[in-house]
Amino acid sequence: MSPSSARYKLEVAPGPEDLARRAAQRIATAIDLALDERDRCQIALSGGTTPAAAYRLLGQEHLPWDRVDVLLGDERWVPASDPASNARLLAETLLAQEPARQARFHPVPTDLDSPTASAHAFEALVRRLCPGDPPVFDLMLLGLGDDGHTASLFPGSTATTVRDRAVTVGQGKGLDRITLTAPVLSAARQVIVLVSGTGKRQALERLLDPAESPERTPARLVQPRSPVLVLADAAAAAGLTAPA
Repeated sequence: MSPSSARYKLEVAPGPEDLARRAAQRIATAIDLALDERDRCQIALSGGTTPAAAYRLLGQEHLPWDRVDVLLGDERWVPASDPASNARLLAETLLAQEPARQARFHPVPTDLDSPTASAHAFEALVRRLCPGDPPVFDLMLLGLGDDGHTASLFPGSTATTVRDRAVTVGQGKGLDRITLTAPVLSAARQVIVLVSGTGKRQALERLLDPAESPERTPARLVQPRSPVLVLADAAAAAGLTAPA
């Protein structure tokens, strides 16, 4: 796909609480739709502070959670007990709720000898769970960094150029990271980008700009067949509209 071929649908919530509610509802709907068509559903979730409230609400939704495989789009190469761990975030939010604790969570194995070993092990897991080449998730929930990164695809990093793997090692903000690659992010049946706060406004403006370079804003590397749903609060989306 060309850099400008991604399509975006921008939905603006008045504030963070409403954003969390809408995100939880959208994810729940995606799970429902997937399970109407298939025996199991695979979703990939993001870390960071923005989705935590949404995960707490989502965890209270009465869904057939025992048929849901929950994975992460990226993970810092730290122990699961580390405050920076995305697995820990899910354990304390989504998976701490009833009935979502019935979901099958597949963490990135960060207890191996090297980030490369962890990436290879996570790729084997992703390929076992998700059909297709690249593997297809039913839902991909992504964040957007103030530098334009998504998952652990940071500007200028080699991870942004990987096309022949489902999972690779990335580096960002001083940490090794394990991340799904752009082809896998783009292969998802539905992609939602969750954006909150005034600090993200410029990055969101760049994401929605058809002329923006994916080298500067790697989030533009995510180019699914269906439009990307961008859920943003009013602080992040002030004055912005999605291109037609």
